[in-house]
Amino acid sequence: MDVLYFAWVRERIGIPKERIETSAKTVADLVAELCAREERYAAAFADLSALRVAVDQELTDFDANIENAREVAFFPPMTGG
Repeated sequence: MDVLYFAWVRERIGIPKERIETSAKTVADLVAELCAREERYAAAFADLSALRVAVDQELTDFDANIENAREVAFFPPMTGG
């Protein structure tokens, strides 16, 4: 699956995108796997309330199922006007 990082999430992790193999069933499981990899992931995901997630380009929550997902994207809340 492709995992995409945007804005300050990308800056903390150091890459915009990566392809990973995962056994995660939910977004929260994926976050736990990533945080266990390296400190930079733990820093990026330290405050999940400051993050939004999309699975296959649909905004969702951290309990969303990702078993058949092709893409998961993490980004800060968007504002605009």
